[in-house]
Amino acid sequence: MVSDLAKKLAAAVPGSTSGVGTMRADLERNFRGLLDSAFERMELVTREEFDVQRKVLERTREKLTALEAQVAAMEKESGQRG
Repeated sequence: MVSDLAKKLAAAVPGSTSGVGTMRADLERNFRGLLDSAFERMELVTREEFDVQRKVLERTREKLTALEAQVAAMEKESGQRG
């Protein structure tokens, strides 16, 4: 993602025909470093990390719902005894 964006930014910069390849490579490298640094400061996560955490949250929510049902059943049972 960062490499693609850096390449697009470097390609969008107009330049003279001589040495354009070197200049674009330098720009791409600089853009990549800048973007990497900016994204790191934003503390972004990858899609894979996000999906893993989403699945963990779904399982936790399912367990919580089951435990709430068990507690409700126990409370109902103890209320009928006393």
